[in-house]
Amino acid sequence: MSDDLLAEIVSAIPLPALMVDQTERIIAANTDARTLLGQNIVTRHFATILRQPQVIEAMEQSLRDKGRAKTRHLANDGAQDTTFEVECRYMNGVGAVSGGAVLAVFQDVTHLEQASQMRRDFVANVSHELRTPLTALMGFIETLRGPAREDAAARERFLQIMTDEANRMNRLVGDLLSLNRVESEERVRPREELDLSGLLQSTINSLRPLAEDAEVELRLTNDPQGPVSLIGDSDQLRQVFTNLIENGIKYGGSGGLVEVRIQSFERDTAMRGPAVRVQISDKGPGIDPTHLPRLTERFYRADNHRSRQLGGTGLGLAIVKHIVNRHRGRLRVESELGKGSVFTVILPQQKPEEAQV
Repeated sequence: MSDDLLAEIVSAIPLPALMVDQTERIIAANTDARTLLGQNIVTRHFATILRQPQVIEAMEQSLRDKGRAKTRHLANDGAQDTTFEVECRYMNGVGAVSGGAVLAVFQDVTHLEQASQMRRDFVANVSHELRTPLTALMGFIETLRGPAREDAAARERFLQIMTDEANRMNRLVGDLLSLNRVESEERVRPREELDLSGLLQSTINSLRPLAEDAEVELRLTNDPQGPVSLIGDSDQLRQVFTNLIENGIKYGGSGGLVEVRIQSFERDTAMRGPAVRVQISDKGPGIDPTHLPRLTERFYRADNHRSRQLGGTGLGLAIVKHIVNRHRGRLRVESELGKGSVFTVILPQQKPEEAQV
């Protein structure tokens, strides 16, 4: 097989690929391999290019045994660490004096590694979140069986704490199930036509007792006046706005006002078309800007102690993010310490026939 034909075959492989013959030099490499390993790699000894011991060992094994070998190559694309699965296959009758060569193909598995790490982190976080209330419950049960058996006041206090911890576990399990359901539906577009202004008014009415207890005024401002129609999932959008307004009452309630504003745009820059924006703003203590990029991460809390005290599970904004993504929308957070916070949900205003595309 001619060198030109060999180079054409390697170039046609849709993954980074290179070939090393029995002289241990690279005799062909496609564009993706040159991008990954360097432009001038052909004719170079493979060990000077593939410098990682496990990759060199796999290549040597395949050349020696004239068989297969598999390993991993670690790299960095300038923004993050990347992981490639390297498959080495021996080919007879090619290379110097047709003595055979090894074809090495690099497959990017970074996304699989990240997904695996996310699962491990998720399980670790869930275990930690459940262990805390379980430990508290077990401790109080032991105390009630022993020293506090005849202490009525202590018994009532401990039972109330146990009830709070059990409710916290129940909320956590509920949020986990909700997050799982939302993630499973994230790629399925909603089909229901709804009135957003009516949905927001209903949500605010249901939260008004909570606001009154916190001495917070809830105010709805509807700029377009009248119904605001869009395509969406009413239950999920109610969950989004309940979460955001409830957070405004709990964490920003010290300002005494949580305002919900609806704005409609013929052409929104974020959506590049007709859209509606819902802003939930408070006058509370605000959030340190360093926390803003991570607010929608699972179990991330800007104020861990206060969030636990107020019954937060650390999953609410992660659920909000996935629901907004399902609606092809955007979630923006603006905040400054001492000046309150603004959560903006931007939703496209689709026609029913457009949503079915």
